[in-house]
Amino acid sequence: MNTRIQGCNVVITGASSGIGEKIALECARQGAHVILLARREELLVKLSEKIKTEYGVSSLFYVLDVQDFASIKQVFTKIETEIGPIDILVNNAGFGIFNHVIDASLEEMKNMFEVNVYGVVATTKMVLPSMLKRRKGHIINIASQAGKLATPKSSLYAASKHAVLGFTNSLRFEVKAHNIFVTSVNPGPIKTDFFSIADKDGNYVKNVERWMLDPNKVARKIVHAMLSPKREINLPGWMNAGSTVYQLMPGVVERLAGKAFMKK
Repeated sequence: MNTRIQGCNVVITGASSGIGEKIALECARQGAHVILLARREELLVKLSEKIKTEYGVSSLFYVLDVQDFASIKQVFTKIETEIGPIDILVNNAGFGIFNHVIDASLEEMKNMFEVNVYGVVATTKMVLPSMLKRRKGHIINIASQAGKLATPKSSLYAASKHAVLGFTNSLRFEVKAHNIFVTSVNPGPIKTDFFSIADKDGNYVKNVERWMLDPNKVARKIVHAMLSPKREINLPGWMNAGSTVYQLMPGVVERLAGKAFMKK
């Protein structure tokens, strides 16, 4: 149980399904006030009602597409006006499409970077002024092991997550003296609907299904780290160890594990 987040305002982007939904439910279970942001209103309504019914805490929602910077400004201004300061921001909205570079469209590239990178930067900029003023807050960015170790057919997605990690690491330095925590979450494949878009032919899921992470366990680890100086959450451990070895000996890893990288 993370008693630090009881009564805190936690904003979660991409909250209508997948890991965002699980984080929202876990935050509510531990007594936080959850503010849900996503594009699909019908799912937000359903989740908000579930939180209020099952956990007895407030759960407001706002429809938001993080590709729309004007809407980001409007929604975050509304939240601070109607609810109060944001204590924790979880930048979870994101998607991927597994494709070879030659087959990927520039539209896919544009959309992935707008959601996965620019959306993270834009929402972060909305919460920073208040956090800096109050000398309190936590920004959690959901990145990926793909941001540490890129593999074939994920070039654009991996590039976007590399960018998220670079942004997160730099931001951590910038706000450390102001008592604001910044955490990156770097999971391997999780059992969510992420792959309904990323892996349309189902080959990747078929190959890695036995190693896929339980979204409830991932959510619990993320919520447990809230309002603590946790630098990174890397899951699963063995995959992160592989990413670390790759940084030290990329040529060796590519030579020995090349076939394993072709699972997509």
